[in-house]
Amino acid sequence: MRLRSDVTVDVGRRSGWPIYAVAPKNDIHTRTVVYLHGGAWVNEINSQHWRLVTHVATGARVKVVVPIYPLLPFGTAADVVPEVAQLVVENMSTGHGVCLAGDSAGGQIALSAALLLRDDHDVVLPRTVLISPALDVSLSNPMINSVELTDPWLAREALSVFGECWRGDLIPDDPRVSPLAAELTGLGPLTVFSGTRDILNPDARALVQKATAAGVDIDYHERFGLLHVYPLMPIPEGRAARAVIVERLRAH
Repeated sequence: MRLRSDVTVDVGRRSGWPIYAVAPKNDIHTRTVVYLHGGAWVNEINSQHWRLVTHVATGARVKVVVPIYPLLPFGTAADVVPEVAQLVVENMSTGHGVCLAGDSAGGQIALSAALLLRDDHDVVLPRTVLISPALDVSLSNPMINSVELTDPWLAREALSVFGECWRGDLIPDDPRVSPLAAELTGLGPLTVFSGTRDILNPDARALVQKATAAGVDIDYHERFGLLHVYPLMPIPEGRAARAVIVERLRAH
């Protein structure tokens, strides 16, 4: 996909991964966002993701770093999450403030990496943005059954298969694959988006409750009747959500 003419695009490699950096042209940026794309851990980054990346880069005046992480069957959570955390640390070493963001499966990776940064690197991020994140690989929330009846996109059975493969040898409640199972105290601020016609919505609500109880600053945006990753969609509600994302990331 050809990106807009008002951004620059650089690409390098780290641990064999292509790492893209998208930044506003002719701008001195002092902040970085590491963005993890979704796709159920099996699908490549697509045009919707690149449009969001470009929108964030130009709107928030930040460099957006996009790691093309290995998908199933070539990568698992145990492989990918620590590498993402290390990528954040390396970008921090340049003196830039760094936030994490991700959608769907990428939201799982982003939150799991934020937890690993807190625990292993003593790093508290200024903001983590989660768009319809996958939060519990077990999909055991009993409310998922009723939501699935209204979700025209995601199916619990299929997502469970992908999630089990992504889990690999980890136990189901390991925070590297199920961040909802983690102790959340000490995390930096979270911004979360979810639509009610999304089987991942019950876990998003559970995250809000758990984060609030743990004293985490969580900024939750739920839209009734909307689908999975609605902030990526070319609809009024998607545009409004993207404006919020830009505002939150510009503030840090």
